[in-house]
Amino acid sequence: MYCDFLSFSADEKTKEKYIEALCTELMFIGKERCKTSLSSVFIGGGTPSVLPAEMMIRVMDCVKENFTLDQDAEVTIECNPGTVDEEKLKAYFECGINRLSFGLQSVHDDELKKLGRIHSFDVFLSSYKAAVNAGFTNINVDLMSDIPGQSVDSWTKTLKTICELKPAPAHISAYSLIVEEGTPFAEMEEDGKLDIPDEDTDREMYHMTSEILSGYGYERYEISNYAKPGHECRHNLGYWTGVEYYGAGLGAASYYGGCRFTNTSEMPVYMDDPIDSFKLDEKLSNADKMSEFMILGLRLTKGVSVDEFRERFGRNPADIYGREIDRFRSEGLLIEEAGYIRLTEQGLDLANHVMQAFI
Repeated sequence: MYCDFLSFSADEKTKEKYIEALCTELMFIGKERCKTSLSSVFIGGGTPSVLPAEMMIRVMDCVKENFTLDQDAEVTIECNPGTVDEEKLKAYFECGINRLSFGLQSVHDDELKKLGRIHSFDVFLSSYKAAVNAGFTNINVDLMSDIPGQSVDSWTKTLKTICELKPAPAHISAYSLIVEEGTPFAEMEEDGKLDIPDEDTDREMYHMTSEILSGYGYERYEISNYAKPGHECRHNLGYWTGVEYYGAGLGAASYYGGCRFTNTSEMPVYMDDPIDSFKLDEKLSNADKMSEFMILGLRLTKGVSVDEFRERFGRNPADIYGREIDRFRSEGLLIEEAGYIRLTEQGLDLANHVMQAFI
């Protein structure tokens, strides 16, 4: 299950109304839609940590009252550095949240400013220390490469500095900057003013990430995600293996019954009727489901399970995608072993090229 939040700058009355609407939707989902126990809950989208602790406690109480959680359920909340203190984090821990995800991006303040982040590295360190003192042992840190002006040396320092935190985070997500259409970075790129690392430097950073993190005991289990043994993000693994999920909150997405749904992104509409504010985006055909299973599964370093594909669709992957699999295997980009079809090291470099063939 996923609970979506905004980066709240609203007044207290609006926040209260939003939490009330969210709890109404959660109660409906728990009683009318979700018929299984939850293995994970992810509280993210925007910055939920800016809300007062008592509001988050209300959300968690609502989740526990209306859903059955697995005994070892993973319950994550996204936090921006500087939006939490030890008191708030202790409240999170005591109400059942057991995993934190900090959006740091870089240990260099000049790079953070270029990304428009309002926190400094020192602010992150204070938030991280507070989380450890509050009892959290399962903490993720988001890092970003290809930041404007970033060098191989500065990226190396970011990786090593985070790996050497005491205690070290259990999980690290290391993504490359994506310049999205309509953003200031996109405009700068069009004007030739965006000083991002060139392709060779990008590839060097990409390979260095895996080498450095593995040296500190992190195992790469997905293209951009690394974990200490046993701390892979269960929620994201659910997405990548096609597990159904229920989203609640403004703009939240859901996938169940072979269909995708999205909640409205208009706050007044959502708060007026949180139960009927969603729309059907698409009903996936069997071909769509097989394609998505292959594409998402190839993001994982262990790859696509042949047995699970057969169990879900009644056929082997080679029956549907034999030509594609043979082609990439001959090119050294795919390999099949131990019941999985996965990308090779060279294939991981060309992952988008390979995945495109399965659409």
